[in-house]
Amino acid sequence: MTTFIARRLLLLVPILFLISAIVFFVFRIIPGDAVAIAMGEGADNESTQAMRRRLGLDQPVYVQYVVWLRDALHGDLGFSLINRQSVSSLILEKLPATLQLTALSVLLALVIALPVGILSALRRGTWIDHVTRVCTLAGFCVPRYWLAVLLILFLGVHARWFPAAGYVPLSENPAQSLRHTVLPVLSIGLSLAAVQMRFLRSSMLDVLAQDYIRTAHAKGLQPRVVVLGHALKNTLIPFVTVVALELGNLIGGQVVVEQIFAWPGIGWLMIQAISQRDYAVVQGAVLVIGAGFVLINLMVDIAYAYLDPRIRYA
Repeated sequence: MTTFIARRLLLLVPILFLISAIVFFVFRIIPGDAVAIAMGEGADNESTQAMRRRLGLDQPVYVQYVVWLRDALHGDLGFSLINRQSVSSLILEKLPATLQLTALSVLLALVIALPVGILSALRRGTWIDHVTRVCTLAGFCVPRYWLAVLLILFLGVHARWFPAAGYVPLSENPAQSLRHTVLPVLSIGLSLAAVQMRFLRSSMLDVLAQDYIRTAHAKGLQPRVVVLGHALKNTLIPFVTVVALELGNLIGGQVVVEQIFAWPGIGWLMIQAISQRDYAVVQGAVLVIGAGFVLINLMVDIAYAYLDPRIRYA
């Protein structure tokens, strides 16, 4: 297992380097001038060029990349001309909101999907299975933004059970923070649960049809032991992949949901930065999201090795 993890860690270095290069050079091609926007329409050409020299934007692109990469390795992702603060501090300021929304949404989806998906597979063809499949189809079809608007209308405006929008940091007031989190978590978590239930049911049905499951039943093992001890572990292998992809997408920010609920996360930050041509912020945010995807893939690889011991020897 140690060798398996070490090989995966070594692969992170070229992947992160490639991500950093793509992020940097792509945003150098995109039209737009953050310096001109930051200086304003009344700024003269001399002041604008002085700002470019101070930021190193007058140097060749490859030199800018080497400098940026060197600073990024030391935790300095640049300076936001629009917000007048470092990109690192700006991302760290928005990251807790995104992580809170991501963690609670995935947790809610797992709490719903795991028992319901397994029960649907075990009761295939019954009314429980039919109801689950209808709910899953509805979860696929209903857009998250429409569900978010319905939740605000019924639970936020009419019933007034939860705040309709806004964000309170968890460190300031945990109770109010969780109340503000309920509606956005429901809008994201319910749709995630639909995807997870579908994959879990399909994977469980495939595993239950295997010969070793029939052998376990023939040996006289209890159904609960067969499902939890033999079938579930193999069922979770494709399921973990789906959850990891959802987790990575959520770290990138749910832009529409964050806009609807006035949730100041990474997605909201990137939309604001793109509209203002603040490419240093976009570069830093994309790099952080890419690193998050890579780390999630590493955790998935480790989970694979735990769920299926044959993988670590491949």
